[in-house]
Amino acid sequence: MTTLYATLGVLPTATLDEIKRAYRRAAMKWHPDRNLGREAEAHTAFQEIRDAYAILSDAVQRQVYDEVFEREMQRWQAECEAQQEQEREAQRAAQEHYEKMVAIAMRFADEGHNRDVIFGVLLGRDCQAELAARIADSTWALQASRRASEAAAGAPDTEAAATAAGAASARDEGTRPRRHPGAFDSFWHGLFGIRS
Repeated sequence: MTTLYATLGVLPTATLDEIKRAYRRAAMKWHPDRNLGREAEAHTAFQEIRDAYAILSDAVQRQVYDEVFEREMQRWQAECEAQQEQEREAQRAAQEHYEKMVAIAMRFADEGHNRDVIFGVLLGRDCQAELAARIADSTWALQASRRASEAAAGAPDTEAAATAAGAASARDEGTRPRRHPGAFDSFWHGLFGIRS
């Protein structure tokens, strides 16, 4: 916010002599006759300088200006603080909404639903399409990665257990043991708990 003091280039505590000197310097700098080719800009600046000096060089007008300016600054600061608080509140609400949508997406992904179902559920929960797509993509990719890791980690144990169970069954029933399961069989068993 530009003040009359800033227009003259002095501090609000400036004395009358300092204001007079600042006015003379600014008036000489921005006089239209000294700014050929920039007359319109110089005329506007020169008028602002004259108006500022007229108020600040008069003790009564300066006091009124200072009081009004102080009140306006306090009002302006209060408005800025209120606006900042509204922005912080909006950010908190957006963060809470985001966390809620992620929790919902993770729950549906854990239940085995695919990316499109997760996306549709989020849309149904008043989630914006772009955000719903990002969350659905991320949670589905995370879930797929988890399942692949679990399948890879569980495959050797599952394979060994299946071989042992097949051998025991063969001994008990007098039949030959089942074939050794391949990688696909192990993966399938790890994911769904069944043999192909």
